[in-house]
Amino acid sequence: MKISRLAQLGAVAAVAALTLTACAANETPATSPSGDASEAATLTGTLVGGGASSQEVAVQTWAAGLQTANPDFTVDYDPAGSGTGRESFQNGAVQFAGSDRAFKTDEIEAGPWEVCADGSDLVEIPTYISPIAVAFNLPGVESLNLDAATVAGIFAGEITTWNDDAIASLNDGVDLPDTAITPVHRSDDSGTTENFTDYLFQTAGDVWTNEPDGVWPLKGGEAANGTSGVIEAVQGGEGAIGYADASRVADTELGTVAIQVGEEFVSYSPEAAALVIDASPEEEGRADSDIAIAIDRTTTEAGAYPIVLVSYLIGCAEYADAEQATLVKAFFSYAASAEGQEAAAAQAGNAPISDTLRTEIEAAIAVIK
Repeated sequence: MKISRLAQLGAVAAVAALTLTACAANETPATSPSGDASEAATLTGTLVGGGASSQEVAVQTWAAGLQTANPDFTVDYDPAGSGTGRESFQNGAVQFAGSDRAFKTDEIEAGPWEVCADGSDLVEIPTYISPIAVAFNLPGVESLNLDAATVAGIFAGEITTWNDDAIASLNDGVDLPDTAITPVHRSDDSGTTENFTDYLFQTAGDVWTNEPDGVWPLKGGEAANGTSGVIEAVQGGEGAIGYADASRVADTELGTVAIQVGEEFVSYSPEAAALVIDASPEEEGRADSDIAIAIDRTTTEAGAYPIVLVSYLIGCAEYADAEQATLVKAFFSYAASAEGQEAAAAQAGNAPISDTLRTEIEAAIAVIK
């Protein structure tokens, strides 16, 4: 991961800013010199955010970590989906957004940002990295090997039964029924959908011809709202298959797909997802505080799992309201900290960001005012 000019020049400023705004976040509980945690609590008020349902558990975990040391501070987060979160942030309904993709450069140029000061850049930081699981409901089958073309064929409606030769040929010895396949997709504008369709487009473009989009591009199949809706729909229908943040699939009894990468089939895991992110470049043409990852889905690196999402916390470099800036800065700082990342990983199963990426993120957070 490259280190931006801002990261190189702003390391000292980042440390100072994090010390001032997130001292409570880096110690649980925070204490004053006298040992009284209440004396050190400095954050008060409610921070309102909304967006990606994928990082809902992580946001709750980060909020709880800050609230331990700051009992008068709360975070109100509505997991209404990435598209809704970005729209709400843009029109000033929330102070920060969670999104499974960064704003596109043309969206940034179009603006405006009601919650930001005039002329402000965006701060977009990748604090939540997670595999997207392809999960299915076939009693007695816990795992299947699939390549990109077969996954694309299933969700495009071209492969319609579970004993189709395309599936059977990749799963010798598995007793596959002639049960009809019901592909389940998100009904809302979803960053998870955009990441999933990006994988299909990059790796199986001859089968999946639709460009990546947060809105499902095809008719047919079954639509469900949010991550939980997709999981419930797959659980409720034998033969169903869907895609969802892996942390929300792990506690179910659904079967999951191992994806072909090179000559091997790789099951999802936080570690396998992290391999893809560390090997991927950042998008060019953005402000130094805007860290957008261009995920390389075509990697053949051993052990890498390419169906991965990077979910961002999105805020302003300069807020119209200074109090909002203080709360956002503290929350983002804790989310990106080693403690915050480890806490989220324990609760949500995401892959903690690397120390190299954290250095760049800290520098981006330091500009918030």
